Amino acid sequence: MDGLSGQTWAITGAAGRIGSDLRQALAGDGVRLVSVDVAPVQPVHDGEQVHRLDVADVADLDGLARALTGCDGVVHLAGIPDEADFHDLAEINIVGTYHALEAARRAEVPRLVLASSNRVTGCYDVATTVDPGVPPRPDGFYGVSKVAGEALCRLYVDKFGLRTVALRIGSYEERPVSARHARTWLSRDDAARAFRAAMTADVRFAVCYAVSANRELWWDLADGRALGFEPVDDAGDLVPLTPIPPGTPQGGEFATPGYSLERMHRR
Repeated sequence: MDGLSGQTWAITGAAGRIGSDLRQALAGDGVRLVSVDVAPVQPVHDGEQVHRLDVADVADLDGLARALTGCDGVVHLAGIPDEADFHDLAEINIVGTYHALEAARRAEVPRLVLASSNRVTGCYDVATTVDPGVPPRPDGFYGVSKVAGEALCRLYVDKFGLRTVALRIGSYEERPVSARHARTWLSRDDAARAFRAAMTADVRFAVCYAVSANRELWWDLADGRALGFEPVDDAGDLVPLTPIPPGTPQGGEFATPGYSLERMHRR
C-alpha cells in the first residue's frame, strides 16, 4: 500500500491475535515493523525489530519510549481484552494507554491508532443505531477502560498535537457463530482494512467502528468511511440472521451483571 510502504510502525501487544494477523498484513504492504510485547513474538519478516520487555509492555514507559524512537506511528493493541477486575483494567488498559501515548510524545512519534472496542456502547438497545458521537454506555468495566482510552487520545491531540484514531473493534473471530456476531463480526481482512485506513487518513482525531459489512448493523459506519475504511465481508454469508428482540442490549451477555461480578476478584 503506497501510503504505508517504507514507513516504520510499532505494534504493542504484537503477539496477540489481532497483532499477529495485522503484522502479517502490514509486512505485505512493505511496512517496517517494530513489535513490542511481554510475550515472545515470532517475526513475520527478516527486518522486523522485536522488543520483548521485562514487565507488561504497557507498564514500561521508558522501554516503550525507546522502542518507539524513529517510528512513523504506533498501533496500540496491548491490554486486557475482556472484562476483568477494574483495578487490573485500570492499571493495564487505562494507565497502559497513557504510557503508549506519553511514550509516543517523548519519542516524537506523530500518530497513534488505539484498539478501542464496540463495548463502549454495549448498553444501547439493539433497536438503536449508534454512531461515535453519542454518549458512551459501556457494558462493563472493560468498556469503561476503553472510554478512558479514547478520552486520553483526545487529550493528547488537543494538548500535545498527536494525531490519533480510535477503532471500536467488533467481534474479531475467525468466523461468526452467534446471532450477535451476525451484527458485530469483524473479519481478519476487514480488520486489516480498518487499521490501514486509520494509519493513513489525514485527520487529527477520529473515532469509528471497525466492523465488517454485515447485512444488519447496529453501528453507523460513516465515520469509518470518511477515513477510507470500506469493509467487504458479510457475516450473513456464514451465519443466519436470527432476530434479536428489542430491549436487548447490544453487548448481549457482556452487559449482564453476572458477567462483570464473576470477574471481580478485589471487592
